[in-house]
Amino acid sequence: MSITRKIVATLAFCVTFAGATLANAAHHEEGKAMAKPTIVEIAVGNPDFSTLVAALQAAGLVDALSGEGPFTVFAPTNEAFAKLPEGTVETLLLPENKDKLVAILTYHVVSGKVMAADVVTLTEATSLEGDTIAITASDAGVTVDGANVITTDIVGSNGVIHVIDAVIMPNS
Repeated sequence: MSITRKIVATLAFCVTFAGATLANAAHHEEGKAMAKPTIVEIAVGNPDFSTLVAALQAAGLVDALSGEGPFTVFAPTNEAFAKLPEGTVETLLLPENKDKLVAILTYHVVSGKVMAADVVTLTEATSLEGDTIAITASDAGVTVDGANVITTDIVGSNGVIHVIDAVIMPNS
């Protein structure tokens, strides 16, 4: 092989190696940017949770539920909120009802990451609000305080969401 060919081959190798290294670095940075979203980011990105997101904002819970966790959230859909008596959501979103809204929303959250396979083995769980949530598993599915779990194991970086078809209310 002539010296010119060797130089060209070496330069081609160096350019290819540098390009691959840059591509790997870019992919690594892209991977960082594409880290798994938090449970709040998942809710914000799903139009079926817009009422829940508005409630979390009104209650001042966005930062808390964006934290490290892990959390398990039994997340009611917009349809679930719509089943409440007319005017209930609007009333709860008023600043003077923030404490009640916080209690209701934290009743939907359990500390720890409880996947569906684990939920079916439980009969109850203690919510962040402090009350106990009744859990029933049967051939018909899983319910939490009578609300049907309709989607499970939506995993975020700081926990998991299980979607429910009703808003559950704390006992106290």
